[in-house]
Amino acid sequence: MAFWWPIIVLAFAYAICRFLLMLIPPNVPSIDVDASDVLDDGNQTQENSFIYIPPRGRTQQSDRKVQCYEPATMKYLGFFPALTPAEVKERVAQTRKAQKIWAKSSFKQRRQFLRILLKYILEHQELICEVSSRDTGKTMVDASLGEIMTTCEKLTWLLSEGEKWLKPEYRSSGRSMLHKKSKVEFHPLGVVGAIVSWNYPFHNIFNPMLAAVFSGNGVVIKVSEHASWSGCFYFRIIQAALAAVGAPENLVEVITGFAETGEALVSSVDKIIFVGSPSVGKMIMAKAAETLIPVTLELGGKDAFIVCEDVDIPHVAQVAVRAALQSSGQNCAGAERFYVHRDIYTSFVNQVTKIVKSVSAGPPLAARYDMGAICLQEHSDKLQHLVDDAVDKGAEIVARGSFGHLGEGAVDQFYPPTVIINVNHTMKLMQEETFGPIMPIMKFSTDEEVVKLANDSRYGLGCAVFSGSQRRAKEIASQIQCGVAAINDFASTYMCQSLPFGGVKDSGFGRFAGVEGLRACCLVKSVVEDRWWPYIKTKIPKPIQYPVAENGFEFQESLVEALYGLNIWDRLRALVNVLKIISEQNPVATSKRND
Repeated sequence: MAFWWPIIVLAFAYAICRFLLMLIPPNVPSIDVDASDVLDDGNQTQENSFIYIPPRGRTQQSDRKVQCYEPATMKYLGFFPALTPAEVKERVAQTRKAQKIWAKSSFKQRRQFLRILLKYILEHQELICEVSSRDTGKTMVDASLGEIMTTCEKLTWLLSEGEKWLKPEYRSSGRSMLHKKSKVEFHPLGVVGAIVSWNYPFHNIFNPMLAAVFSGNGVVIKVSEHASWSGCFYFRIIQAALAAVGAPENLVEVITGFAETGEALVSSVDKIIFVGSPSVGKMIMAKAAETLIPVTLELGGKDAFIVCEDVDIPHVAQVAVRAALQSSGQNCAGAERFYVHRDIYTSFVNQVTKIVKSVSAGPPLAARYDMGAICLQEHSDKLQHLVDDAVDKGAEIVARGSFGHLGEGAVDQFYPPTVIINVNHTMKLMQEETFGPIMPIMKFSTDEEVVKLANDSRYGLGCAVFSGSQRRAKEIASQIQCGVAAINDFASTYMCQSLPFGGVKDSGFGRFAGVEGLRACCLVKSVVEDRWWPYIKTKIPKPIQYPVAENGFEFQESLVEALYGLNIWDRLRALVNVLKIISEQNPVATSKRND
């Protein structure tokens, strides 16, 4: 017993020291980011205070400018240049030079970069959300949920586990290579390119940037022409944090422009990450094929929200409405098809109707509104077209939310939250991606039927399944063709940043987030070396050395059986034959040398 006491005391002392160290906050410097020109304090200059009226008869591309405005008010925010292919290639070249320096950085330096960003985000949540809200029309609450929480979760996961998953990983060497050590190494690819969508302008920039930079890469991000104003401000935060840790200038670049700008980026980088529509994703793939670079595509979704008859209806109804209306329908993993068991169909619809009627849309910066504006011009027309098609085919609108004070001339940027019943799969509303605050609810009778309905889609991003039996919910989810699934919850998979995120079918392929997303930013290199060098080295056996002996194939045949035979006796018999052939071969070689 006396022997164990010192060990117990040392273990206890170690635990106490670890706990005390946790109480000491890390030394993280603050960064200063100029935000004077993005705050809506009512004192903007006349130049940036007029209402933006989209030009008729020509596109923004023809002006070589990316015009920025608030979708909720059409208030003008300014413009950014549409970079030419030559300008894009120059930016990538500058990032490539910076990356060669950063590739040699320590994980300690990279973690400090993450801590500085995390500290800034925590201290400036309102500013970040306000910028996102003004540029995309989402409410402050939705900006916090989709922009702040997800990004903070990714930062903390990388701080906790990032280095672990990028260190060399040792693997088994197999029977024939027992004398070898086998490992996988993860090296930076070089410059990662990202073309991101408008729906989460803050997180969509930080998501690929964090993985790329932490794994030793440089990154060039083309922000959406519909969210360039916010993207360029968020870039300032990244620049300040990089400077604070002494990172090389131009390691991260944010560029603005249209299709031509994106095409040039794909042609210049070592990997491309794209978040957007399936049609554009196909063009990205075709362009990437010219240089054979890896591609990650996170495309559209038509996620199924399945409600079995044994659920808590009021609770699930509240979750369902949040899933449909989150970010004014701008959430990339939003539920767009609702399947409810026929036994509770009427009760569920009544509960959802009650909630939706209490929802109001209005100026996104006003806390009293549940929904803000729709980011894209004329998107409300598309939503109305989908609803009209459903109604023409027999669907019924049973509830609509209300509008607050929208301001003159901005009504077409809003769409009321809408509940539709009696829908079926012949309707465009159940097949095409909506990206809007619409809840089409369809009834089902059996689990087999709802699985078939959920899989009847060209998309396969995610699903959510609700049941009083967790086993039943898991069984249903396991049969749905999608990349992410939530059991008795919605969108919880993305908040677990250790998990990969992505879809199948027209929802794309490849993964970001999690170990898979982090390592996808790396050149994965397999390495084999001698385990007991220099005492044991690999040598070619005599029977198969050149010129190959007559019994060379017999030796090889016996060697294979000795290593992989199905029972021990066959393997021992083959091993004896291997040793016999080797022993017969050596005297022959010796006699030839004597002659």
